[in-house]
Amino acid sequence: MEKIRKNNDFRTVYRRGSSIADHYLVMYVLENGTGRNRIGISVSRKVGNSVVRHHLTRLIRESYRLHEDSLQPGHDIVVVARVRCKDAGYHDVERSLLELAGRHGILKGEAESN
Repeated sequence: MEKIRKNNDFRTVYRRGSSIADHYLVMYVLENGTGRNRIGISVSRKVGNSVVRHHLTRLIRESYRLHEDSLQPGHDIVVVARVRCKDAGYHDVERSLLELAGRHGILKGEAESN
């Protein structure tokens, strides 16, 4: 799993990528021209204290890791946790991540059928 670490890379995805949101997450996707996906996760202080933010980061990272093979390669993906995500469990986060990826058209099964 490759991560987006630089602030400039995050800003590029925010500015040039497309975004779709649901109750728990906002997902920005931008094609990166490589054969690999990179993921960046952002959890604001508004969501909670450092323990809550780190817990949500781990939930998002784990659900991405388990489903990384089902996503089309070549995208920069930034996932932003919303305040409502604070009370969500793993399955809620996983469902949200997959639904947003499907709506972006980057799920392998979804894109092939479109």
